[in-house]
Amino acid sequence: MSDQPTMPRSAMRGAVDLSGIGQKPSTAPASGAPSSGGIRVDATEAGFQDVVLSTRDVAALVVLWSASHPETEAAVTNAVTVASEQEGRLRVIAVDVDANAGIAQAFGAEQIPMTLGLVAGQPVPLFPGVQPAQQLRPVVAEILNVAVQNGVTGRFDASADAAGAEPEPVLDPNHEAAYDAIEAGDFAGAIAAYQRALKAHPADELAKVGLAQVNLMKRVSGIDAAAARAAAAEKPTDVDAQALAADLDLVAGHVEDAFLRLIDLVRATAEEERDRARAHLLELFEIVGPKDERVVKARRSLMSALF
Repeated sequence: MSDQPTMPRSAMRGAVDLSGIGQKPSTAPASGAPSSGGIRVDATEAGFQDVVLSTRDVAALVVLWSASHPETEAAVTNAVTVASEQEGRLRVIAVDVDANAGIAQAFGAEQIPMTLGLVAGQPVPLFPGVQPAQQLRPVVAEILNVAVQNGVTGRFDASADAAGAEPEPVLDPNHEAAYDAIEAGDFAGAIAAYQRALKAHPADELAKVGLAQVNLMKRVSGIDAAAARAAAAEKPTDVDAQALAADLDLVAGHVEDAFLRLIDLVRATAEEERDRARAHLLELFEIVGPKDERVVKARRSLMSALF
């Protein structure tokens, strides 16, 4: 997302009833409840009341994610990155909604991933989707302000996480070169780096997705969107015009519109042009992710269009 999430200062609310989730709080931490250390806590319904009670001492970010959609765990990872900078003042409570649907229901989650604050047992509404760490930092600062205003000023020993942390994985040099090229706006360099990575490791899924994403960035860079959409409207069976319009749809977040545009193009064309439209659509599938429900639905529509 490009818009930075915001939060009102008087954000504490009692409209969400968390008292009915799981078992009654125990005198000792239940499975999935915070202990003396640990930035990330993977919570379950059974131990969630202990999680709620723990926020009387230490504020938390609750991140609802889905194990069946692994890409949503990036919201947890980014939250942990920012929480690790807070010197024990903030925990991250990760909840896999596939296994803990009751928690998601209690929070009224309409989209996964979803991130909320939890201060003194009360939820603080934040945002859906994955936010990069740099956009999370000002939100976390506000959460901690709300915590102080409500007397939640405790800390936990976060050094246990650092001491037991796994060593950072060594980044493939080609991936690193691709990231550096993207930051420099050198799309051709990034494409070449990902192509080298795939030549060395043809099954490298990260490189496949990265290559598709950079190709998309290159195609839409510097494009006059209004002119491109006008051209697509004038030429409904022109593969180049429709493919570019679909790229713009995807970049703007109109994923289903992008897919539908190209599926209609597959129906309206034949032979080489049909193959080009199909190939472009498959590349967009790669970017969005094969497990995304919109991709699964669009694949069925594509099969219908082809046969």
